[in-house]
Amino acid sequence: MRNAECGMRNAASHALLNTQHATRNTHRSTFRTPHSAHRTGRAFTLVELLVVISIIVVLAAATFPAVGTAKIAIMRARARSELAQIETAIERYKQKLGYYPPDNAPNWATNQLFYELLGTANSGGIYQTLDQSAQIGAAILPTTFGPNVTGFMNCTRGGDDGLPGAVAFLKGLKPAQFLAIPNGYTTLGTSLDGPFVFQNAIGVKLNPWRYNSSSPRYNPKSFDLWIDVMAGSKTNRISNWSDKPLIVSTPY
Repeated sequence: MRNAECGMRNAASHALLNTQHATRNTHRSTFRTPHSAHRTGRAFTLVELLVVISIIVVLAAATFPAVGTAKIAIMRARARSELAQIETAIERYKQKLGYYPPDNAPNWATNQLFYELLGTANSGGIYQTLDQSAQIGAAILPTTFGPNVTGFMNCTRGGDDGLPGAVAFLKGLKPAQFLAIPNGYTTLGTSLDGPFVFQNAIGVKLNPWRYNSSSPRYNPKSFDLWIDVMAGSKTNRISNWSDKPLIVSTPY
């Protein structure tokens, strides 16, 4: 009797274990079905992709104007820094010699600032800057800088003429701040684009500084110094008579 009861209990236990084992297998197979795998790692739908692309386009459209504004600000700051460098040299020139460097009215862009501020030495009719970065023949001075220009004021001449020697008032120029142009002279400027630029024989361009010391419109007791640079389709005038860039549409 006892053996029979034990047999029945063992059979019941085996049946329960088999049922639990089958249930576990059923759960495992359920989690491994292809349908479940597809649901957890499904791809983006076309609508979702279009939404993502639209968000990217909106963010890009909001970012590009900010980038453009930053570039304009950097351009203006660079032009302002270079203006201050030249302006300081001109004032030092005035303090030493007692007058401002001459200009080439009304051709404000074709001026002799480069030679006057760097200082020159005259030897055999050739004027060479003190740093030996450029030279120019005396014969072309009248046709380049005006009929009354036969030499430079800030110049060391040959012989004992009793005149003071030349002084380099402008130092530390970078290659992008001056250019020798095809008609035989070197000018000060910037590589920033402008409505009017000079270009040498190999295509290097320079936007020249304009300078008026004979009849300045905005600084009647000193000089006008300015440069026009392009920002998109607008001309920005960076000058020594305005702390802020001026948007202009006409020449000086």
